[in-house]
Amino acid sequence: MKKIYSFIFTLLIIPSFLVAQSTRQFDERDNKGIVYSNEFTMDARLHTYGFALAANWTKIKTYYKSTYFQVEIGELKHQKDFRQNSDNQILNQGSPQSFILGKQNNLFVVRAGYGKKKYLSEKAKRKGVAIGLNYEAGVTLGLLKPYYLDIKQSDQPDFPTRPEKYDPDNPCNFLNPLGGIYGSSGFFKGIGEVRPLPGLHFKAGVHFDWGAFDEFVKAIEVGVAADVFYKRAPILIHINEETANIMNTSCPHLAPLEVQANPNRPFFINLYVTLHLGKRW
Repeated sequence: MKKIYSFIFTLLIIPSFLVAQSTRQFDERDNKGIVYSNEFTMDARLHTYGFALAANWTKIKTYYKSTYFQVEIGELKHQKDFRQNSDNQILNQGSPQSFILGKQNNLFVVRAGYGKKKYLSEKAKRKGVAIGLNYEAGVTLGLLKPYYLDIKQSDQPDFPTRPEKYDPDNPCNFLNPLGGIYGSSGFFKGIGEVRPLPGLHFKAGVHFDWGAFDEFVKAIEVGVAADVFYKRAPILIHINEETANIMNTSCPHLAPLEVQANPNRPFFINLYVTLHLGKRW
């Protein structure tokens, strides 16, 4: 009788055990790690020709896949942006700020994009690293702010300077490194003269996530990004034929030997590295 009871008990237990095993295996395969459904991170990004700060709102759809919306602000610089210092000194005006010779505008950018992230393999254990790929596309609003220089109005050592932006009809003072340039006028000068420059952006990178099950996000991303505008971004001064003729008359020692090609372009391609810090819930 005991053997019969044991046999019946075994018949009842084995199906339950198999169902439990099947359910557990399904959970591990398809739902493992789905502890959180949302993620918010703040980013600090350095790239080849500038920097950016961003905020990301992420929806965790499955263990391996998530989508995100990103907003960021930053600056794009020309590859020929080189800072230098002036030798001019003016009494009671302090030390001059470094400046970029030949710069016409700062290009700040505001980006809004939609992206997807997919992990290549199982997220690592609690002390491991998860590796994935992500890509993003969206709109870019370029903001062109005139670049101002403090320029001396006299050779007298105590004569004050005056902030000036580039004027193609009077280019000599702005382009003479040994002349009256005292230094840059500071970040906020020209802020009320910002002009829009719309465009698009694209980004693709490799994502390294430390602690996939952690509440706090700690990740690094490296990749390539591109911004494309509808026309050339006038960051540097373009000395065209008309400007060259003015310089030949007013400051022949600064005039180019021949008209130069436009140094500006409508696109920027950057390599970048990003630090992500945030929280999951």
